[in-house]
Amino acid sequence: MVKSMTGFGRGTSGEEGSISFSVELKSVNHRYLDINVRMPKSMISFEEKIRKIINERLSRGKVDIFITYKNYGDFHGEAILNEALADSYYKTLKSIKDRYENVKDDISVSLISSFHDVIKVEEKEENMEELWEGLKFSLENALSMLVEMREIEGEKLKGDIILKCDSIKSLVDKIEVKAPEVVKEYKIRLEERIKDLSDNITLDDNRISVEVAFFADKASIDEEITRLNSHINQVKNTLELNEPIGRKLDFIVQEMNREANTIASKSQDLEITNMVLDIKNHIEKIREQVQNLE
Repeated sequence: MVKSMTGFGRGTSGEEGSISFSVELKSVNHRYLDINVRMPKSMISFEEKIRKIINERLSRGKVDIFITYKNYGDFHGEAILNEALADSYYKTLKSIKDRYENVKDDISVSLISSFHDVIKVEEKEENMEELWEGLKFSLENALSMLVEMREIEGEKLKGDIILKCDSIKSLVDKIEVKAPEVVKEYKIRLEERIKDLSDNITLDDNRISVEVAFFADKASIDEEITRLNSHINQVKNTLELNEPIGRKLDFIVQEMNREANTIASKSQDLEITNMVLDIKNHIEKIREQVQNLE
């Protein structure tokens, strides 16, 4: 299925448990797969797993991942006494008491514990396996939504590209019909010009035939038309492949543009030139759409 590189997805793990995850994915076109993960530092160990899951579902695009989570469970912190620092404070307070006899002795547990860094609160390590299961569930939901959106957008682009290919094919067919007429018209103009320049002189039919043959060979666009028709078919066939096709289509479109330019350079007819300009306009629009295909 044809996929665009533009999409958005969001997934959550719900709030049934003590931990709730929210994962948002946003992707835009990019030459390669470029993954940018933004998440809490406590989950940095999951980054490689996240990238692996993304790589399994996406081939191209710049993907931004935003991960947030909340813990609704009981507080998991633990108070830790810095014994050495507490002893030092107590010793210092005792020295002050011994030095200054008239100072009121109000050394207490609350006083010592109020000093900076005597008591620290450390959070216990989260259950990493539980965290990963919640994160993975949310990530896969968000990724499924993103892929679905990219597929829907890709199908729209596919339909539009086919329509433009049909328009190009119609113009190429008209050029193919018109091309032989250009040679005939050239022969008529050549004979009329010679007559105008040489009154009462018998025309050398062989010489005219040689000149017309030379012009026909120089202006021939048969090969270009054949290749352009082939490229149109290649685009349509490629759109039916069940694999990433963006780069392949980009190359084919470049070749289409090359053939159109060659036809334009050989054209000796204004009508054909105008049709080629229309073809190039359609090719440019296809190229812009192809840039957004995976």
